Amino acid sequence: MLTAKQHELIQFIQKRLDETGISPSFEEMKEALDLKSKSGVHRLISALEERGFIRRLPNRARALEVIRQPEDSTPTPRATVNANDTVASASAVMKQAPEPANDVIEIPLHGRIAAGAPIEALEGQSSLPVPAALLGPGEHYALEVSGDSMIEAGIFDGDFALVRRTDNARDGEIVVALVRDEEATLKYLHKDGGNIRLDPANAMYDPQVYGAGEVKVQGKLAGLLRRYH
Repeated sequence: MLTAKQHELIQFIQKRLDETGISPSFEEMKEALDLKSKSGVHRLISALEERGFIRRLPNRARALEVIRQPEDSTPTPRATVNANDTVASASAVMKQAPEPANDVIEIPLHGRIAAGAPIEALEGQSSLPVPAALLGPGEHYALEVSGDSMIEAGIFDGDFALVRRTDNARDGEIVVALVRDEEATLKYLHKDGGNIRLDPANAMYDPQVYGAGEVKVQGKLAGLLRRYH
């Protein structure tokens, strides 16, 4: 069963695809569903994607495909047309179609995180605008990177780490690790017997080894944003 908003969204997307051949923008979906922010749209899309109702088309900022409809949905009626009408209609849609929009959503920005020795992860109230195309399914947040211990992985001081919220990760993935419930750091995660080893990506730094109960995964690195001054 879908929630009322999920059901409403998938119907709106399908209606727009039937009418124009182009999926609606995040702004249009936000207004159609009377939501306060685009992040709410992103959460609904991620939930529908995870449940197999829609999928995002790769390498396009504004492209959604409805894979299946909810079982209680009424199919949208389609008129019968001949081949010439179909070609003419498709041509008209192509002429009227707007240019794809680079949809941006706001995700929480939670202070700074160490890419060196662990520092306190500050919980903030600010947000960071992020192109939706950079984020996959799931809930995300951002942290500003402090330090240089991950430079060999292309992560530099001042970058914004885009993190998918999760409490588990595979060996070798870059994670946000909360150490002893006090400090957070961005490192490669490795399970080393009964311990957890947090590896830097800088030969000048040593790995950090903790007991398994001392480390909690707070998320996995999903992307980076960098500002050039």
